[in-house]
Amino acid sequence: MNILAGFMLPHPPLIIPDIGRGEEQAIQNTIDAYHKAAQELAALRPETIVLLSPHQTMYADYFHISPDKSAMGDFGQFGAKQVRMEVSYDTEFVNSLGGLAGAHGLHAGTLGEHEKKLDHGTMVPLYFVNQYYTEYQLVRIGLSGFSLTSHYRLGQCIREVADMLGRSVVIIASGDLSHRLKEDGPYGYRKEGPEYDARIMDVMGRGGFGELFAFEEDFCEKAGECGHRSFTIMAGAFDRTAVDVERLSYEGPFGVGYGICTFHVRGMKAGRSMGKKYSTAEGHSMAEGHSVDQEYSIDETRNFLEQFEVQEKERLRAQQEKEDPYVKLARFTIETWLSTGKRPPVPEGLPEELYCRRAGAFVSLKEDGKLRGYIGTISAVRSSLAEEIIHNAVSACSEDSRFSPVEHWEVERLTISVDVLGDTEHISSPDELDPARYGVIVTKGRRRGLLLPNLEGVDTVEQQIAIAKQKADIRESETVELERFEVVRHY
Repeated sequence: MNILAGFMLPHPPLIIPDIGRGEEQAIQNTIDAYHKAAQELAALRPETIVLLSPHQTMYADYFHISPDKSAMGDFGQFGAKQVRMEVSYDTEFVNSLGGLAGAHGLHAGTLGEHEKKLDHGTMVPLYFVNQYYTEYQLVRIGLSGFSLTSHYRLGQCIREVADMLGRSVVIIASGDLSHRLKEDGPYGYRKEGPEYDARIMDVMGRGGFGELFAFEEDFCEKAGECGHRSFTIMAGAFDRTAVDVERLSYEGPFGVGYGICTFHVRGMKAGRSMGKKYSTAEGHSMAEGHSVDQEYSIDETRNFLEQFEVQEKERLRAQQEKEDPYVKLARFTIETWLSTGKRPPVPEGLPEELYCRRAGAFVSLKEDGKLRGYIGTISAVRSSLAEEIIHNAVSACSEDSRFSPVEHWEVERLTISVDVLGDTEHISSPDELDPARYGVIVTKGRRRGLLLPNLEGVDTVEQQIAIAKQKADIRESETVELERFEVVRHY
């Protein structure tokens, strides 16, 4: 076991004295906890620090790992250009991780770097670490739009590479908690903000990593969190591993939650290392050397991903047994398309409406709670509703430009819904809309945008119209014609 410890650390720039200029005193508990965590990390003397940052280059369908041999950064964007740092990358680890992740079906690597300079999600944790220890190489990894399970799997790959290379590694999961704790905070207040912070500090404070999967995407989005995926990658690196957990601090006076927890592989607690003493950059005395009893650290009950997948498979099986004929038709279509490359003919034994009615329909695919494909038609294009669903199911799984095509092994993991659109009617005012009941169509010349009703995260008419305009590339200030329609949603 070469992963020695993990650290859940926030990244508020104002915690740096040259930036905070006294304001940082309002989060003194966080500062004190940061120093304690940094000292514990230094005591382990890792060869490599793997740092997971939400502010690193991020893609919907790719984990970006910083390339090259080194990088620099400073806090110039926060008015402290004089505070700068340089890091050396562990290129062997980086290349091995990209290759191994690919072998495990994860899209990860060094392509597509947007910005070579270090981001503040990286520099704030290293500002504290570097006060006590600098003899490390860095691996800097961004997050992605992939599911939480994919982030956990990346953590498992990190562990596998550390073991394969025999590299002693600690992981820093950089991430603030909710940004919506106070009305006068940077993003205002939502009740999900403090709810998220209470839940995540409980989960991480116990090391209950399996519960990370239970945080729904919509809840996390409303809470305005930024570190959940970082925490999940770190959790994956500790799969089947006993850890000693310590919750060091939690504060949120500025409307953003800052939580610090440490996770040491059992038998590898900082301060228990045996060996000679050495002096840090700040003159602190720390112990050198480490060893851990592999058998002591193994805990087969902490196979959280496997447990979740068993539960999820049972849930999906039960859900699929309850799917109505509209959804069963969409699933059958996707399975046939992926197996044969052809659309199936309309099968027999469907409800009469599917043969006789013509209507627009949307097919939605979700995997692990995240959208995986979503395409439909506003009004009827095919000769029957069944054909409409068949064509749109194929498009949703293979032609949605936001996602790579669905692969055959994913089908059993998909949650599918079919929305059948009613007739549209022109309305004269937004007052005639209700986002829970009516979908909306906005029109400006040839530009036309649609948004279905009863969508997660769309709670007001203003939000509904704004999103529909955005989809049609209509400026928010432009006046539009409005239409509304009702939908029957099939699960």
